Amino acid sequence: MGRLALFLLTACLSVTAMAADVIKGERQETFGDMTVHYNTFNSTYLTPDIAKSAELIRSKNQGVINISVIKDGKPQMAQVSGSVKDLTSQSVPLIFKQITEQGAVYYIAQYPVPQQETRTFEIKVQTGDKINTINFNQELFPGE
Repeated sequence: MGRLALFLLTACLSVTAMAADVIKGERQETFGDMTVHYNTFNSTYLTPDIAKSAELIRSKNQGVINISVIKDGKPQMAQVSGSVKDLTSQSVPLIFKQITEQGAVYYIAQYPVPQQETRTFEIKVQTGDKINTINFNQELFPGE
């Protein structure tokens, strides 16, 4: 699992360097003293070993969303839930798994990507009694 945390951290950091590229870039929202980092990508970017260790399906028709919560420069545990809607407003719930290791905490979920289209994500992040909501659109492409 150390390789998974390293991959997800690397993915977040590398896409931060390309912040102007919204399609591939990591995004973040700040709520008071807490920052929620999030990005989404096709599961074919995961190596087979990393996908297996995270119990993710590696397929050109599967996307992955990665969420991390940071407060005062340190990872925070949270309850993360959400959904993704297609253009017809069909909603698919996102079932997040918490990955904790080597001082990092990530929340990952998968969703289907049957065709190229723009999807609307709604993510709820709860820390303590506060619930913060992030809404964003992302154009998705089935992988190769």
